[in-house]
Amino acid sequence: MRAVIQRVKAAKVTVLDELVSTIGPGLCVLVGIKSSDTITDVEYLVRKILALRLFEDEGKRWQKSVKDLQLEVLCVSQFTLYHRLKGNKPDFSAAMKGEDAQQLYSHFLNRLCQSYDSSKIKDGKFGAYMQVHIENDGPVTIELESPQPKHSEECVDK
Repeated sequence: MRAVIQRVKAAKVTVLDELVSTIGPGLCVLVGIKSSDTITDVEYLVRKILALRLFEDEGKRWQKSVKDLQLEVLCVSQFTLYHRLKGNKPDFSAAMKGEDAQQLYSHFLNRLCQSYDSSKIKDGKFGAYMQVHIENDGPVTIELESPQPKHSEECVDK
């Protein structure tokens, strides 16, 4: 599971010129889900997003998290984060497909709401063609990816 996290002064999502969600200061999080992602990946991302110290405290950088400062989080599903270039054309076959991705993304949003103040968690519209407007603060942009599972080595009889 991958997230591109941007510290923002403000952000909003529109679909067909209709406002879907808007936040003030906080984080805009673009979320990509690959086909092998599980609830373990969701838990990792939720924990990290809420704990990342991307904000100042009394003039000192990198001291406070979005949760510490009670700021808002706007999440936007974005399958294009799992692309591979085939020549000059992107291929998105590594991304989790439709309904499965929507279920895991919904679980991700639910876990964010359970781990924080649900009134501060906003969302785009899954699967829609969206316009994401951000006023980047800094700019500060962090990429985050859940760890790959470690495969245990099997003993081979000789």
